[in-house]
Amino acid sequence: MGKLLRLVRIAAVAMRFRLDLVVVDLRRGRTHDARRDPRGVRVRRTLETLGPIFVKFGQILSARPDLVPRDITEELSALLDHVPPFSGAQARAIVEQALGMAVEEAFEAFDETPLASASIAQVHEARLAGGVPVVVKVVRPGLAKVIRRDVGLLRLLAGLVERFVPAARWLHPVAVVAEFEKILFDELDMLREGAAASTLRRQFEGTGLLEIPRVHWSHTRRDVLVLDRIDGIAVDDVDALRAADADFELLAERGAEIFFTQVFRNNFFHADLHPGNIFVSREAPRYIAVDFGIMGSLSDEDQRYLAENLFAFLSGDYRQGAELHVASGWVPSYVRVEEFESAIRAVCEPIVHRPLKDISFAELLVRLFRTARRFEMEVQPQLVLLQKTLLHIEGLGRKLYPDFDLWATGRPFLEQWMRDRMSARALAKRVRDRLPRWMHIAPELPELLHDYLRRETAPPAPRPPPRRDGRIVLAIAGAGLVIAGALLLGRPADALGLYPGLATAGLGALCLLGAAVRR
Repeated sequence: MGKLLRLVRIAAVAMRFRLDLVVVDLRRGRTHDARRDPRGVRVRRTLETLGPIFVKFGQILSARPDLVPRDITEELSALLDHVPPFSGAQARAIVEQALGMAVEEAFEAFDETPLASASIAQVHEARLAGGVPVVVKVVRPGLAKVIRRDVGLLRLLAGLVERFVPAARWLHPVAVVAEFEKILFDELDMLREGAAASTLRRQFEGTGLLEIPRVHWSHTRRDVLVLDRIDGIAVDDVDALRAADADFELLAERGAEIFFTQVFRNNFFHADLHPGNIFVSREAPRYIAVDFGIMGSLSDEDQRYLAENLFAFLSGDYRQGAELHVASGWVPSYVRVEEFESAIRAVCEPIVHRPLKDISFAELLVRLFRTARRFEMEVQPQLVLLQKTLLHIEGLGRKLYPDFDLWATGRPFLEQWMRDRMSARALAKRVRDRLPRWMHIAPELPELLHDYLRRETAPPAPRPPPRRDGRIVLAIAGAGLVIAGALLLGRPADALGLYPGLATAGLGALCLLGAAVRR
């Protein structure tokens, strides 16, 4: 019943902002109707009205121009910094409950007016004993329940799409929703974010590249995070940076160096590097990062394949890039390597040797995904965060120093990484690190091999007879009604098809919901 009521609420908000016409416009290739607000504005307002989970979903979509038209992604980017705050009294109550003491006991001063507000939490200024300036990050009240409800709906819809829309399976909608759910619940845990901040601070300590505020663990709990207050210039405030005599070329180079260091040396990267989370120190040409709720890492295999692919593209060796895609399983093995090589060359060659001001990573990703569809290349969910981070780096570099060449900075770093990775010393270290585990499992290998051979040679067990399940009937009926409703919505006479289409699609959604919850 709760899911049903939420569906009704979502449908009502969508009708209020006429998102049905956005769908019609997308189908017909229209970009704007002068009689209404631009479609990007309507999508943004819908997400803001539906709450923080949908705002977060919009934030992710804003970094995916390969999936969403540019006019919509540009409007959704406003969701990164403009989320309505909750009351300061609620924030005070959450802090007091988390710390088990009154705010006056925990802090010398606490400002109930939020300094910033986002989809997961908001930030308040405060002072610790002795006058130490800090910021207090407080999780929005009741958010976990909202996440479970709304992500449950997304999971249901993703499962239906993956089952009944074969053309969309390459996007792995179920895996994408699962990753989205994991990101959301990770962001709810301020202890986890504090640990990420401490790790990143330790990794860059003494490098002069990146400054991370210190975590005050004595005042940090699951719902509350207390950090040193930073003093810096917003990275997108070009006028203030120019007034401070900032070296824009050096900042652009260091931004790229930070990215490659995080991904390939530390394998632990800040995955939410939009301008609202990056500042420039007033004392030295180094960056200051905040908001560590979304961090990423890659498996050893993905890291190696990514480095080898990037190096192949940077070197113009598109044949090796095509072969690596096939070897990694990102492209089906039956794809002709020669054809895939030619497609990659057509996408990458025009841009890899040009300055950043003349290229767009967003447009490159659009073209690569079009190529991916042609060759049935599967989207890798574990690389979505990395792609998002790379898009933010592009925007940062273009803002600071348009002539900066990201490839020229990245290539020496990748070459050194590959030399270190493939050296005899590195190989010996990997063997030494894994030897204790190999010694531990070695005595079990004969028994494991025996069990495997016995299973493989055993006759197959008879299958149980198929049973009828009412859920299948409901699912088929619901899918048919949803498709019929979509066809009615897409009729040339919009007004004639609108309301019957919504009613038919709504009835189909109820049938699908019943199929999902029926036991």
